[in-house]
Amino acid sequence: MSEPIVALDGVWRVYDMGRLQVVALRDIDLRVAPGEFVAVVGPSGSGKSTLMHIVGCLDRPTSGEYRLASTPVGTLDDDGLARFRSRTIGFVFQSYNLLARTTALDNVAAPLLYQGVSRRERLARARASLERLGLGDRLDHTPAELSGGQQQRVAIARALVTDPALILADEPTGNLASDQGAEVLALFKELHQAGRTIVLITHDHDVAAAADRQVHLRDGGIVDRPLAA
Repeated sequence: MSEPIVALDGVWRVYDMGRLQVVALRDIDLRVAPGEFVAVVGPSGSGKSTLMHIVGCLDRPTSGEYRLASTPVGTLDDDGLARFRSRTIGFVFQSYNLLARTTALDNVAAPLLYQGVSRRERLARARASLERLGLGDRLDHTPAELSGGQQQRVAIARALVTDPALILADEPTGNLASDQGAEVLALFKELHQAGRTIVLITHDHDVAAAADRQVHLRDGGIVDRPLAA
């Protein structure tokens, strides 16, 4: 049986606020297998963002163990963690996080710069990633010249260009009209069918329904079922 891509065991995240300690995550056990499409869903304040930061190696647990692609994340120093994160995770954010004055092609090529890939290869891989997502005619467009749905597809192309073990999407349809959001979710389903491992963070149960499995958070812990609507 394959090792899980994401493995959290007894993970807590506690923020020390001086005289007050705030528990953001409590005793989280979670497995995501290779090729799974999992939605982490819960209301505001449930711990979704904190869990996203832990899974995305943007923060470290207070206690517990996190293994990503079989690597114990806690053994890496900050520089090692940054290098590992850039090679292992492709991020898709609600606000796209594209460089405003930069073409779609150069936005998608940017992550490869930090891996020492030559400019010629960076551009070739970025072009292939954009063409795969139906944006071959938008290579030289800046974000301002693209619709919201097109900008999110550029962001997904950027996430894919490093061929990461995990796609981590944080509220990826949050800034989109419903039809554009549906297109983005359909794209995630296609990526999943092609074998990609995807973890999607959302507060929206309709968005979460696109995934094969849902993990519900409440008050920092995993619960069996969501709150009643």
